[in-house]
Amino acid sequence: MNKNRYSLTFACYNQVEYTRKCIDSMLKYGMPLDRLVVIDNASTDGTRDYLETLPLGGRIYNRENLGCGVAWNQGALLQQADWTIVMNNDVLVSAEWIESLLNTAEQHGLKVISPAVIEGPLDYDFDACAPQWGATMNGALRLGWRHAVCLAVHKSVWLEVGYFQPIPKLFGYEDTIFFNELDKAKIPCAMTGASWLHHYGSMTLSAMKKERGLADKAGLGDRNSYRALHQSWLTRKVRKFKRKQMLRTWREQELASYGMSMHGLRKNLEFEWI
Repeated sequence: MNKNRYSLTFACYNQVEYTRKCIDSMLKYGMPLDRLVVIDNASTDGTRDYLETLPLGGRIYNRENLGCGVAWNQGALLQQADWTIVMNNDVLVSAEWIESLLNTAEQHGLKVISPAVIEGPLDYDFDACAPQWGATMNGALRLGWRHAVCLAVHKSVWLEVGYFQPIPKLFGYEDTIFFNELDKAKIPCAMTGASWLHHYGSMTLSAMKKERGLADKAGLGDRNSYRALHQSWLTRKVRKFKRKQMLRTWREQELASYGMSMHGLRKNLEFEWI
């Protein structure tokens, strides 16, 4: 695969142990680190010392925590490519996950695509499971869906709908606003069962909530962030209801066809397909 087809970027804020695990998993499968741009949002642990040891494609050290939207834009613009993969730093990748992700997108004419994901503790053999799951669900697509744990964005999308909202107080809401713009512009999106990640579960956001004395279920961003959607209360409720219905339908169809779904939760040493 021509590595110049893509660039990866993620933001980090402390949690250096998860950043290390993520990059180690990339190295395990031969991903060239010169395709990775890391944006550090003013970490105070050993994150910056660790990043200095790596042959990255780029690194930016922000003096303050500017949030995900600003950081993702910095990463996407620093190393531009046909596809920019925007992801969390608390994930593990699997064999040929990028090839499977981008090939699926191009085969189906998609401009934004997300991989399948298992969330929770790593108390199972992800390296062994991921290729089996990818083979089993290779043809499965959730057309119209995507998620912020990881999404590959084609360069044409930036030109049509723009980048992420660069407003630091949006913490955690930038993806919702971006996805709303994708829907308005009718950008073809999907989630694929051909490519898999393990996601430990928003470790950075959880740590930031703890710093601020917030409950883990509380919203981190400005409580009025939803106003950026320019939608009425009723419109948001109807859209949320339809999303839940869609997710339920996809899950039922995937379970019937494959005996699993492309979104799993690791719980009590078992997989819960959601």
